[in-house]
Amino acid sequence: MDEQPILIERHTGYRVITLNRPQRLNAFTEAMHVALRDAIADAVADDTCRALMLTGSGRGFCAGQDLNDRLSKAGETPVLGGALETYYNPLIRKLRGLPFPVVAAVNGVAAGAGCNIALACDIVLAARSAIFVQSFAKIGLVPDSGGTWILPRLIGPARARALALTAEPVPAEKAESWGMIWKAVADDELMAEGHQLCQHFASAPTLGLALIKRALDESWEHDLDAQLDLEREFQREASLTPDYAEGVRAFLEKRAPKFAGRKPR
Repeated sequence: MDEQPILIERHTGYRVITLNRPQRLNAFTEAMHVALRDAIADAVADDTCRALMLTGSGRGFCAGQDLNDRLSKAGETPVLGGALETYYNPLIRKLRGLPFPVVAAVNGVAAGAGCNIALACDIVLAARSAIFVQSFAKIGLVPDSGGTWILPRLIGPARARALALTAEPVPAEKAESWGMIWKAVADDELMAEGHQLCQHFASAPTLGLALIKRALDESWEHDLDAQLDLEREFQREASLTPDYAEGVRAFLEKRAPKFAGRKPR
C-alpha cells in the first residue's frame, strides 16, 4: 500500500489535491480512492475552502485504474462493476456536485477513468504536453466514470464515438480546439494558472457559483421553458445571499466586492 496515495496542500480559500503514485502514473487503487474521498469530504466540511484543484505528481495526471489491483486468481475471470459502484461513480457524482468550483490541472497523460475524472471537473487546464485517452477499447471495456455521458456533450457525438471506439490519443491543444477542455498552457505555467484560478474562486461569490454549476448541469434534461423556470428559481435564491447584496453595494460604491462565500454552518 502506498504511504501517501494523495497529497493535500491547504491555501487561503482553497486546497490542492495531488494524486501521488507517480511510479504508476497515478493509477487508482482502492487506497487512493479512499484517501481522495476523505480529502474531498474534509474540504467540503471546511467553510473556508471555496475551491479545489486536482492534479497529479510526476509525469502524468492519472492513467486510470491500476490493473495490478484487478488481477484475479488463476482460472478466474474478474467481473467488473463493483469498483464503479463503490468508488468511481460516487467520485464523479461528488465532483459534479461540489458546492464550489473544482479545477483539474492535467500535467501529462490522462487515460481511461483518469481522463473522465479530469473532464468531470468544472474547469480543465492542461499542459501542452498532456494527452487525453479513452483507453477502454484497448482492453475490451466500455468508457466509464461518466465518459459516455460527458464526452458527447463536450465534443459532439461523432468525435465522442470515434474516440471511444479507437482509443486515439487527443493532444492538449486539439482538446482545447475541440472544446473538450478550457485551456492548454505551457508546461511550466500549468500550476501557476491553476493557482491563479483557485485564488480567483477563493474570493468569488461561492453560493452563486454553486447555483451556476447546478443550472448548467440540469439544463441537459430541460427544454427551454423548464430551464427558464429553473433560472427564475435559482435567481431568487441567489438574490437572497449576502454576496449579492455585497456585490450591489460594491458596484454602487465603485470598489472591489468582499464576498463572504459559503454560509456559516
